[in-house]
Amino acid sequence: MYKWIVVGGGIQGITMASFLRKQQKASIDEIAIIDPHDEPLKNWKRCTNRISMPYLRSPVVHHLDVHPLSLQIFGKNKAANETAAFYGRFKRPSLAMFNEHCDELITDLELKKGWVQGRVYSAERSENKWKVELQDGRELEGENLILAIGISEQPVWPDWSKLLKKEANASVYHIFESDLPKFEGMPRPFTIIGGGITSVHLATKLSSMYPGEVALLKRHPFRLHDFDSDPAWLGPKNQLSFSKLSCYQKRREKIKQARHKGSLPRDVYMKLRRSIRNDELLTKDGQVQHALVKNKEVHLYDEQDQLIHQTGTVLLATGFQPSLPGKQWLMPMIKKHDLPCAECGYPVVSKSLQWGPGLYVIGALAELEMGPIARNISGARQAAERIVSSL
Repeated sequence: MYKWIVVGGGIQGITMASFLRKQQKASIDEIAIIDPHDEPLKNWKRCTNRISMPYLRSPVVHHLDVHPLSLQIFGKNKAANETAAFYGRFKRPSLAMFNEHCDELITDLELKKGWVQGRVYSAERSENKWKVELQDGRELEGENLILAIGISEQPVWPDWSKLLKKEANASVYHIFESDLPKFEGMPRPFTIIGGGITSVHLATKLSSMYPGEVALLKRHPFRLHDFDSDPAWLGPKNQLSFSKLSCYQKRREKIKQARHKGSLPRDVYMKLRRSIRNDELLTKDGQVQHALVKNKEVHLYDEQDQLIHQTGTVLLATGFQPSLPGKQWLMPMIKKHDLPCAECGYPVVSKSLQWGPGLYVIGALAELEMGPIARNISGARQAAERIVSSL
């Protein structure tokens, strides 16, 4: 039997495992990390590599290790050129440097020893322990269960794109779908749908590969913000007033208002502007209402039935559904153990992120307690700290 079972081996789950190990709450033999991928952070690396993100949006102090300066010290020791390893006044780490730091941490803490590849089928508590059954029939038992699952398997497909894919079998994809074909094999030109940081990273990548054959179609002006929520949410300035809200509907509204949805930092925007000036990339405004395939090209129309654009391939950079992840096995577990949830379906937890006996949440599932930073690396660090401090 394990002391800790962590469901999810992405940024959140690995941060949690790192804190448990480094704060000496468990040996590696006492931890199991369940994840559908074959190694830690696989999905994170796949998604960030797909859009060729050069630097993280978050600053140097946000990483998966316990010590705040761990990544900065690592960068100074490893980088031949420190200015290339970190960008700007917030010292945002390069993706390569960040991933190298993660890999070293995972190796040092022997986290792969605790790796269990698989998907959860059910989880229930009996006799003061959690029993987790996997889809292939394997069973794990643990004193404590930590849910570190996110919304990355819930990509948003607008209604018109679903119809287009189903009825016309058109070349339309969500950029973060797991089995995305190679760009080289897709019909050109490309049209990217979205106006946030993902769409812009993708647009600059593809326009450098295929100059003049890429368009970015957005429905709002570019929204420039350094981070995806105000830095005041990282500390007591905003967190105290948030924790005083007793109504969870109001907390949900506060989270929605606080997030700079579909935004990007200025340097990413300036890179985009260069691509436009060099005639490598076209940007257009408009909201697609429906689409048709004519002469092997996708025609995109607005609500007035006016043609907005025609293209070879549509790439959706439309984000993820914020609804409760892992519903298939979470809903029966919630019902059986009478776990408290808010109207939005998300867990109502204690300040130490405890949802039930020996049951904790981190990441997206903790956002009604952690606020808008919950899904971010900073949120992972703070959540892991809350959990280990309560033990």
